[in-house]
Amino acid sequence: MSQTSALSGGVFTAGNRQDDDAELRQLVDELGRRSYDAGLGKRGIPDRLDAELWRNLEDTGLARLTSTPDSGAGPHELAIALYGLARHAGAVPLAETDALAGWLAPHAGIELPDGPLTVAIADADTSGDRITGAAHSVPWAGECAATLLAVRAGDGLRVGLVDTGDLQADHNLAGEPRDSLVFDAPADQLRAVDPALGIELDRRGAWARCVQIVGALDAAADLSVRHTRERIQFGRPLSAFQSVQQSLAGMAGEIERARAAADLAVAAVTEHGFDSPEADYAVTVAKVTVGRAVGPVTTVAHQLHGAIGVTREHPLWLFTLRAQSWTQDYGTTTHFARRLGRLALAAEDPWDLVTAT
Repeated sequence: MSQTSALSGGVFTAGNRQDDDAELRQLVDELGRRSYDAGLGKRGIPDRLDAELWRNLEDTGLARLTSTPDSGAGPHELAIALYGLARHAGAVPLAETDALAGWLAPHAGIELPDGPLTVAIADADTSGDRITGAAHSVPWAGECAATLLAVRAGDGLRVGLVDTGDLQADHNLAGEPRDSLVFDAPADQLRAVDPALGIELDRRGAWARCVQIVGALDAAADLSVRHTRERIQFGRPLSAFQSVQQSLAGMAGEIERARAAADLAVAAVTEHGFDSPEADYAVTVAKVTVGRAVGPVTTVAHQLHGAIGVTREHPLWLFTLRAQSWTQDYGTTTHFARRLGRLALAAEDPWDLVTAT
């Protein structure tokens, strides 16, 4: 693993003398910044897929970084890409394409088309010769080249590509597409896979959102620091006031706590794999810690920006609303907090659970 964290680069992060991932970070940052600058003042709700950014990701090999055979990349590198794009509010389904669909489809022997992909996760009725149901809050379904349906049924997990013709468009708080898909497919169209893959699918999604949230919080913090340095009040910058300094310090503490937990999750899945007990524990901790940091950080960011922070013209909403929305994906903070409690109660020695990862 690199000597530096996959999530290095935040405004409150101390500099590192050596970074083995410097070229990857620079590439992701360049692509993300180009997209961000091009969209300033043009982003709205609902948001649209950034086709140019996606083409750039495909051209550089970043679109399917870990799901391309022999690429040599793993979760650590994917975390750098997810974090970097989130810091620039990149409107692309990178997590869904690479960490989810690109990983799950080969387990079912499914060949995926080129282009952005997404995964619809749903419970379904598998009685008879058809599988019917509805998948809700499917990321980017209307904008993707294909949607991979993962159905949790009584006989396990079934996976297959589905037609998205019967799609009800919707979006999350940040304006990202979160569509509903009604499906009615022949049973033999979906292939049965190991049920454990369904658990890993959710874990992968939760892991990706933790990484992305840290990127969004770092961006919100960066905007807040710059605003308080540039905004003059009573003859001096806002950052000169003690109350503002205390608010920024509190924001820094919350973000670094979230970063440490997300870093633990990245390290755990890199070393042990997504299907390991270590990853289960680390992702659970990260989802709780990162989720609980979102409220305080986004609240302070908007307070420091004053009235301008709630306007569509200011870019702050691109990051605070994404962070808030992402806490609901692949399991809420409350869900994972309860799961963490069950893990602790089930452990013979809770201290061993904490220190073993």
